[in-house]
Amino acid sequence: MYRFLLLCATAALAFAQPAPTHGKRVHRLLIHNAIVVDGNGTPASGPKDILIQDNVIADVIPLDPVALSRGGGRATVQADAVIDATGHYVLPGLIDAHAHLQEERGGKPQPIEYELDIWLACGITAVRDVGSDTKRALELRRLSAAGEIAAPRIFVYPMFGRPKTPAEARARVQSLKQQGADGIKILGIDRDTMQAMEEEAHQLGLRIAHHAGVEETNAWDDIKFGTTSIEHWYGIPDAAIPDRVQHFPSTYNYNNETDRFRWAGHLWREADPKRLGEVLDGMVKANVAWVPTLDIYEASRDLQRAQNQPWFADYLHPVLAEYFRPNPANHGSYFLGWSSTDETYWKENYRLWMAALRDFDRKGGLIGMGDDAGFIYQMYGFGLIRSMELHQEAGFHPIRIIQQATGNNARILGQEDKLGRVRAGFAADLIVVDGNPLEDLKVLYPTGTEGIRDGKQVHTGGVEWTIKDGIPYHGPTLLAKVKEMVAQARARR
Repeated sequence: MYRFLLLCATAALAFAQPAPTHGKRVHRLLIHNAIVVDGNGTPASGPKDILIQDNVIADVIPLDPVALSRGGGRATVQADAVIDATGHYVLPGLIDAHAHLQEERGGKPQPIEYELDIWLACGITAVRDVGSDTKRALELRRLSAAGEIAAPRIFVYPMFGRPKTPAEARARVQSLKQQGADGIKILGIDRDTMQAMEEEAHQLGLRIAHHAGVEETNAWDDIKFGTTSIEHWYGIPDAAIPDRVQHFPSTYNYNNETDRFRWAGHLWREADPKRLGEVLDGMVKANVAWVPTLDIYEASRDLQRAQNQPWFADYLHPVLAEYFRPNPANHGSYFLGWSSTDETYWKENYRLWMAALRDFDRKGGLIGMGDDAGFIYQMYGFGLIRSMELHQEAGFHPIRIIQQATGNNARILGQEDKLGRVRAGFAADLIVVDGNPLEDLKVLYPTGTEGIRDGKQVHTGGVEWTIKDGIPYHGPTLLAKVKEMVAQARARR
């Protein structure tokens, strides 16, 4: 009781403090009167005050809703700045577990600020960069950690390449460790070099993301060697095909991307359900996580929808727009002669893929979330929110979806003791959302959505504040900057 009275006595002074300044950390920042959705899979709770001290969550304080309704208990502690979160939801900062730092598309320059600002505007406070220019990624990671640029936290997983021998593979792992990599991204790797690199990576404490393709290795190798996460979905249904190889036509060429993605749309139906269950059981037992990036292939099942997303009007950079257009020279721009038959196969592919995800979750598997944006009509940040919607289509409750995008992704990164929770002692990576994402995930889009409030039609939604490492970024300010950046780029072209 004494503590409550003391806190109430300081309430007027605390709440009189100004709102935070965009991009400027204060010593003590208070988020007042929020409904909180934690990243641990529990239901929303509140109202609560969240005190941030420098770059750490110092306390999460339950409020008395009765006192609030009577005009009392307006704030709990003295702070240098206050965010009034009345009517808002607070979540852990979203984590994009499959992202790419891109300063060019198709050989044409695209400003890195474009990508970084959209990520923050979408509430993304950490990204796992799985394959870009390693030196540049490490420098951006340093600048972000120092607060010298507006950017999410960056975890660097360089592309491993194709070493010719196990000895070369081990040397490559050692080199990446010396450079300061957080992990490794493997793609198109042979079994003997995969085994060597995984053994070396485990010894050096480097985590491994495997983008399996049509290659010698599949999910059984990830299970055997201890891969951290399988990206996308190649490698999982392949491991459950009775004949061990998909029934490709004789003219199939994996390097022809129209061929590759057309026949990828047939893959899940060729997996034997019993064998698939055994693969998923093996992944669970070996602690191999799954980051499905459901958004990135959606154009394959509905090309017209993908080409006409509403945020393209104001926020699609012309360099990225040009890269998206069908062009065999650009990875993922494979829609040449794409037919209604192709889309029909991909619709079925998604149904089976989503069923496998639900089964993996029921078995106890760890599901993360990423968007792989910058390819196939997916914009940075927006693609992650779309992935969340697709996870709901797959049958997951919004509480679980938020956990997959926060707490689960933190586990995949090995950061579960620091990130992905609204909890005292954790890093101050939080988002303040205008609206209830448990009711409508669309409120997480920075462009917001149309809704009904107090019986009236209103434009609602959007991440109002993204707080990364204790630094508050105003979502609408970031989005306005991106809009201007795009308008200027279009004018120059």
